[in-house]
Amino acid sequence: MRRPLLAGGAVTLLLAALLATLWAAPLFTDWTARRDQLAELASARIGRPVLLHGPVRLRLLPHPLVEAEGVTLGDAGDGLAFAASSLRLRLDGGDLLLGRIVPREVAIVGAELRLPWPPAEAAGLPASLSALSAQLVDSRVVLGGLRLDGVQAALTAGDPTQALRAEGRFAWGGLEWRFSTGIGRPGYDGITPVELNLSMGNAGLQARGVLLPEGTVEGGIEASGPDLSLLVPGPPGPFRARGRLTVAADLLTADDLTLDIGGSPARGAITLRLSPAPRIDAALLAGRIELDPWLAALRGRPSPLPLGLDLSAEAASFRGVALRRLRAAVFREAAPETGGGSGRLTLTDVSAILPGGTEVELNGATAGERLEAALRFSGTDLRGTVDALAPVTGLGADWLAPGRLREGQGRARLVLEPGSVVLPELSATLDGIRVSGAGVLRFGARPALGLGLTLDRLDLEGWLRPGLEWPAASRALGGIDANLRLAAEHAAWRGAVLERASLDAALENGRLTLRRLAGRVAGGDLTASGTALLGPAPRLSDAALEYAAPNARALASLLPGEWPDGRRLAEEAVTLRVTGGGSPEALALQVAGDLGDARIEAGGTLDLPGRRGSGTLTLRHPGAPRLLADALGAAPGELIGQGSLSLVAALAAGPQGVAAERFDLVLGALRANGQLALALDAPRPRLTGRLSLESLSLPPLTLRGREPLPLGILRAAEADLALLIGRIEPDGLPALRDLRGRLRLAGGVLALEEAEAVPGSGALRGRASLDASGETPRLQLQGGMRGVAVTGPVLGFPLDITAGEAEMDARLEATGSSPAALLATLSGEASATVRRGTLTGLDAAAAGRAAEAGDEPALRRALAEGITEFATLSLRAALATGRATLAESGATGEGVALALRGEIDLAREALDLTAAQKPADPVPEVGIRLTGPAARPRRLPDLTAWLRWRAER
Repeated sequence: MRRPLLAGGAVTLLLAALLATLWAAPLFTDWTARRDQLAELASARIGRPVLLHGPVRLRLLPHPLVEAEGVTLGDAGDGLAFAASSLRLRLDGGDLLLGRIVPREVAIVGAELRLPWPPAEAAGLPASLSALSAQLVDSRVVLGGLRLDGVQAALTAGDPTQALRAEGRFAWGGLEWRFSTGIGRPGYDGITPVELNLSMGNAGLQARGVLLPEGTVEGGIEASGPDLSLLVPGPPGPFRARGRLTVAADLLTADDLTLDIGGSPARGAITLRLSPAPRIDAALLAGRIELDPWLAALRGRPSPLPLGLDLSAEAASFRGVALRRLRAAVFREAAPETGGGSGRLTLTDVSAILPGGTEVELNGATAGERLEAALRFSGTDLRGTVDALAPVTGLGADWLAPGRLREGQGRARLVLEPGSVVLPELSATLDGIRVSGAGVLRFGARPALGLGLTLDRLDLEGWLRPGLEWPAASRALGGIDANLRLAAEHAAWRGAVLERASLDAALENGRLTLRRLAGRVAGGDLTASGTALLGPAPRLSDAALEYAAPNARALASLLPGEWPDGRRLAEEAVTLRVTGGGSPEALALQVAGDLGDARIEAGGTLDLPGRRGSGTLTLRHPGAPRLLADALGAAPGELIGQGSLSLVAALAAGPQGVAAERFDLVLGALRANGQLALALDAPRPRLTGRLSLESLSLPPLTLRGREPLPLGILRAAEADLALLIGRIEPDGLPALRDLRGRLRLAGGVLALEEAEAVPGSGALRGRASLDASGETPRLQLQGGMRGVAVTGPVLGFPLDITAGEAEMDARLEATGSSPAALLATLSGEASATVRRGTLTGLDAAAAGRAAEAGDEPALRRALAEGITEFATLSLRAALATGRATLAESGATGEGVALALRGEIDLAREALDLTAAQKPADPVPEVGIRLTGPAARPRRLPDLTAWLRWRAER
């Protein structure tokens, strides 16, 4: 029993040793020496010459495999020759044990297979290519200029129906594609059927057609899938496409495409050009298209081939902005092989109609994330366009007045970068204003705007929307940053024109900085600067305004009214400087200016919301008469005398009016102070307060002037002033001291009431009124004097009172528009009593004695000259139509019994007076008669009764 077991074990060991020897023997075989044999086997399997150059290795597990490096596959008459990094032959294990090399599979590794293009004629398809059967591993296929990497495919030699079939996968455009393709055998007509199936993810493409004898392919193509962006640079979403396929010598075309992209129908065409350089061109015509996903796909997804895209749509949307009649041609360069971008985009003939009807045209190109383009625009409602773009730009036009930013056209160079829009060049006409310059807008939580513009003209009024309140404007300005540099040949504001104007300003974090505003206005140079802190309570700081002009003529023309146009004051040089700061409720200002030799200084606080303010004003000039003459065009004469001008006042102003809480005025020899208030909240301005003058010299009265008095001003204002004049010197009349009274103007009636004065000695009281409310002005005077010492001539007539103590009462009235008319209509009554005085022009006592003595020569001398000392002189006059008639007038005293009778024609300055002395009875009275002009009357002795009496004796 043991002997058979030992024999069986020996046989088993022998067989195992034999098998091990057979298995291990190939490992010790020099396979490199057998390269020629392996090349012949591979050539027979593949169907084309194979040449091996490198070492050959055998690997038994997991299955027998021979790998040869350095492989060249020769031309088999089809022009197809290529090299590979290695060749793998999978051997049959049983045959290998028996010492035979029988390849079961051939794999070409790392090959670069350049297929012939354009396609060969089907009738002449090489038999070698038709018999090709191999595996491609990690290889590259080049079809014309199209390169497919990472190819893993099985090339199967043709059967009775197929000339060649290939299946596998490849990498292209950064994606992995699965494919299967087949080329049939040509028929008797030379037409060869071809088909191609591509898939990537759940998207697929099927193409079927025929290869014509002339080398072109015609057929149809279908494609569908859940995501278009996986196949082409387009928007994500489901798609379907069906159309005609044409393959020519240098291009593949899919046209007459009927498309459904995300539920939106469209039409289009796609062309793949393979020579001289590979390129894809596509055209798409749609009713509506969303541009954002298209642009995102074009810019975000790399492509190994250049892409040309022609888009047309009746309606489109870009970043939420509706567009109409979109037309765009886009060319994208191939992505760099080294990575780092999706390729340069070139935009040509891009046109669209924006909201508001603005037409735009654009041509440009990208560089990375940067787009540079030339832009043209034209529209009649630019405001609507700006408002529609506000969600994108962050800037709207709701703060503008309705009539602003309407029509315009222009061109610009546009640069778009992530987060910014730049206009390096701009030339446009907006609302008829020519504009050129540059600008930049940076997006973000706080949009930043930079503008540098030059305008031919600019109207500064009417830009803000009516009713725009400061809080809303402040919020709008506080939400952006800006840097502005503007220049305008002419900038107009409320009739003032600023020539060669320039503005340099910045807005940052709610802080507005005016670095410089400059220009020429009214013939002078204007500059301004300052800083404002925006917010619910804005605040101004470091504000400064300066103005200088060689004369003030042009500046004066901007002031309301006609003054001081045409005056010499307007020819003087003018400088002005204003500085200040603070909140609108308490804006502190300092003002300093010069107008010729006049110097003005002011300081105070303004409440802009309340439209009120207060402060001090100082005005000085070395020559007051010259200043008034230059300002008013008339010399003040002796009214103010010689001297300088100095005005210091504390002022307050508001909607109700202006008030000088105190003021001190030096005007030549005139000194004044007091308190005045001008109310402007009534139908007519009203002046009230207190006015004190040290002295006042009145100019001579022109009582016979025929020019109408400017009384219309009395109907334009009202007044209630308390007057105090230390000394008043009427021309040709005794001076008055301590004049007090109240000056009232109301309803066109000017009245001096409660007037009191001291005429040297005694007292004067009275009132006067001038009523200009009707068609004919009316003057009324009423007053009286008590205890007035007469120290000089009073009447200015040949018979005049030169000394005494007088009392006087008068009630007068007149009507007329000129002094002459008032004097001609003067009426009323007046009376005067003088005690212990002297009358010049005759000696009444001497005339009485001479008449009693019968001494005619002495009588005539006494009536022609001398003085009359009297105890009492009484004058009573009734006035009518400018004539004063004396009644019950005369003088009494020791030896004096003088009667005064006659008329004085005030309008004509003529006299007809008689002064008669009554001697003791029975001597009749004797006197003298004055007739003719008041200045030089004729003196006629009246002795008729006395001479008759003397003759009768």
